[in-house]
Amino acid sequence: MVSRSHWTGLARITRLLIVGVWSRISRMVLNKVLKLFCLVKKKDTKKKGKSINPLCKASAPHPTVNVTNNSILDPVSTGTGTVQLVQKHVPECSSVISSMTMREYGSESDGYNLFNQFDVVQDFSDHYYASHSPGKTSKDWAKAIQNEWKLLQKDLPESIYVRVYEDRIDLLRAAIVGPAGTPYHDGLFFFDVRFPSEYPQCPPKVHYHSGGLRLNPNLYESGKVCLSLLNTWWGTGCEKWGKSKSTTLQVLVSIQGLVLNDKPYFNEPGNKNSANTAPGEKNSLAYNQTAFILSCRTMLYSLRNPPKHFECLVARHFHERERVILDACSAYISGTVVGSSSGDGTKYPRNNRTFADFKKSLEKYTELLRKDLATNHTRFLKVTRDSIASDEIAAVSSAADEIAVSACG
Repeated sequence: MVSRSHWTGLARITRLLIVGVWSRISRMVLNKVLKLFCLVKKKDTKKKGKSINPLCKASAPHPTVNVTNNSILDPVSTGTGTVQLVQKHVPECSSVISSMTMREYGSESDGYNLFNQFDVVQDFSDHYYASHSPGKTSKDWAKAIQNEWKLLQKDLPESIYVRVYEDRIDLLRAAIVGPAGTPYHDGLFFFDVRFPSEYPQCPPKVHYHSGGLRLNPNLYESGKVCLSLLNTWWGTGCEKWGKSKSTTLQVLVSIQGLVLNDKPYFNEPGNKNSANTAPGEKNSLAYNQTAFILSCRTMLYSLRNPPKHFECLVARHFHERERVILDACSAYISGTVVGSSSGDGTKYPRNNRTFADFKKSLEKYTELLRKDLATNHTRFLKVTRDSIASDEIAAVSSAADEIAVSACG
């Protein structure tokens, strides 16, 4: 005789099937039910890989991070690209159960489309530092990295994403969204990080995925990141890395707010003295034009070569920002100053030779972006469907397993 708890379990599966509607899920559920009632012999299976839970999820609202040009994050930039009151949020669950709950209670968020800001992954094969051995390490080294993980998981700004590696805790990869109001707006910029065996006595090593482009004085074609906090540029006192006060979170926020700023021309030490002068500001506007062109080329590079574990982020980000990016390109082609399309809409002066060259180049890359963004739209739809299917299969399988355990009891 089938017990009431069994029928309750079957009802749960039925609800999930209404959400799923895919035949392969139905076949899997049917197989689970048949196993439950001993109509099909249950195979002895073992879960592959290790089950990990390195860090607990943050459940409280996150505080804000204030970064100013006078802070220890200053890479000698004299631009005005200061990050203040960077808001945090807690990554939302992407399971089918969460999706059902949100639909039932009228939430407008598509939870299964979200890309967690922090996660632990396994395959590090395409990491820049993959071939670098961690060397001889200590418990203090591992503890320091664990503390970095906790801080990153808890306090990452909502426009920075991080992946760490289960089998190589000395490696980390971050994606940084270009800030609004800068020539880097709406771009995605990727950085590979390595914690050397001397960490935290010395700063982490950071490599920028440049695609061979130099779009900022602090970011080299070779991938070098020039920053006083990383000890790759001159600095004194608190501008330099300090083992007891500096963190990888500070490094990432520094890159976003002080390197990818609204006037990167003045990041170059030889140009800083010309800030707030007519010639300096003119050169800064021209540099921003070049920086935006290179940012567009970086977008194309990311769309065509998304780093491992960030494929979904690339697809979703550029799907959501497609219209904004193309509208900005159109505005800049019409003469709007780069970075001001969402602000005062300042126009470049007429008969500007530099602008004429910029317009010609931007028209070329806008068309390339338009084509690649259209292709990305199709890719995004596929990623979304696959994500929903994966989450629903996992949820149904989990529910059926619970029923099987209950039946055995």
